[in-house]
Amino acid sequence: MSNGTRALPSPAAPGTAPGLAATPDPAALAGPALAAAHNGSQGSGQLFLSTVTAQVVSGFFVWSALILTFHQIYMHLRNYTVPKEQRYIIRILFIVPVYAFDSWLSLLLLGSHQYYVYFDSVRDCYEAFVIYSFLSLCFEYLGGESTIMTEIRGKPIASSCLYGTCCLQGMSYSIGFLRFCKQATLQFCIVKPLMAIITIILQAFGKYHDGDFNVHSGYLYITIIYNFSVSLALYALFLFYFATMDLLRPFKPVLKFITIKAVIFLSFWQGTLLAILEKCGVIPEVQIIDGKEVGAGTVSAGYQNFIICIEMFFASIALRYAFTCQVYIEKKENSTANLAPMQSISSGLKETMSPQDIVQDAIHNFSPTYQQYTQQSMQDAEHKAPRENGHVVTKAEGLSGRKSKNIEKRVLILSDEEL
Repeated sequence: MSNGTRALPSPAAPGTAPGLAATPDPAALAGPALAAAHNGSQGSGQLFLSTVTAQVVSGFFVWSALILTFHQIYMHLRNYTVPKEQRYIIRILFIVPVYAFDSWLSLLLLGSHQYYVYFDSVRDCYEAFVIYSFLSLCFEYLGGESTIMTEIRGKPIASSCLYGTCCLQGMSYSIGFLRFCKQATLQFCIVKPLMAIITIILQAFGKYHDGDFNVHSGYLYITIIYNFSVSLALYALFLFYFATMDLLRPFKPVLKFITIKAVIFLSFWQGTLLAILEKCGVIPEVQIIDGKEVGAGTVSAGYQNFIICIEMFFASIALRYAFTCQVYIEKKENSTANLAPMQSISSGLKETMSPQDIVQDAIHNFSPTYQQYTQQSMQDAEHKAPRENGHVVTKAEGLSGRKSKNIEKRVLILSDEEL
C-alpha cells in the first residue's frame, strides 16, 4: 500500500483456501447501502417541516397575525356601538386565530400520529360558522329580512351566467329566495361538523387517509360531500349579493367577500393541489420524520399547514381593512357615553360567541311553521309594520335560555305572497 502499512489478511471463509480472503457478496452489501440511501433520500426532503427553522418562521407569522387580529377584535369590543353588526364581524375576525394557531399546532405535532386531523376538524367547523356569519352580517347591513323583502319583492331575477342565475330566468324574488339563501348556508353549518365527527371516527379505525381517493377510503366520500355542501353555501352568497348589490354598495361588500372567500378557498385548493402532487409522485409515499415513517398525506398536510401559517398574517391585514372599526369608533365619539369598561368588553365577547342566534335562525328557516314569515326586530317592526302589506304576529320569537341585552327579540311578519 502507498502509505507503507500492510493490511492484515481477513479470516478465510469456510471452504476457501488458507491465506485468501473471502470475496464479499455484492448483493449483501448493496442491500443495506440502498436501504440507507433510500431512508436518507426520503428523510432529507422532509427535514424542513420538522426543523426549528420551519417552526420559527411559521410561528413568527402566526403570532404577528394573532396580535393584529386580537387588537382589532378588542377595538370592536371597546367601541361596541352596533352589536347587531359587530357581533358577526368579530366572529368573522376570529377565523385568523382559529386557522393560524390550529395550523401552527398541527405543524409542531407533525408525525405518524396524525394529530392534525383533529385540529383541522376544529378549523373546518369554524369555516362554516364564518360563511353563515357573513351572510347574516349582510342581512343586518340592510335592516333585516323584512326590510330586504320590501326592497326586492316581485322584482324579476336577471339572467347571469356569472352569478349562476341563468336557470332562474323568468322568476321573481320572493320570500322563498331569501329562505333558500339562509338554508344553503345553514346546511353547511350542520354538514361540516358532522363530517368532522365522521372523519375523526374513521381516522380512529384507520379508514381515513388524506389524499387517498380509493373507494374503500372515507376520504373520497367526505371530500365529495364537503365540496357539494360548501359549493351550495357559496352559491347562495353569490345569489344574495346579485339580488342586493345596489343596496349593499355603501358597505363595500366586494372586499369583504373576496377576503373571506380567499381565506377559505385558498386552504381548500392548496389541499387539492397537494393531493394531486401526491398522486403524481412528487411527494413520495413514505417519509421519515423524527425516525418514524409517515404517509405522503401527512406530509402534504404539513405543507398545507405551513402555508396557512404564513397566509394568515396577510389575511389579518386584509381583514383589518375589510372590517374596519373606524365607523364604530366615530359613532362612539359622537355619543355621550364613555368607553366600555372591561366588564362590558368581556360580556360582549361572551355574547358574540354564543350560538343562540344561530339556533333561532335555523329553527326559523327550516321549520315549516315559519316558511311564510319574515323576521324583524321588535323595535323596527313597530315602525315598519303599519306601512307593510303583511300582518305582524303578536307573539315575539325570542331566544331560548338566558336573556341578552344585545340580541334583540324578533317578531314574525306574515308575507303577502305564497311560496
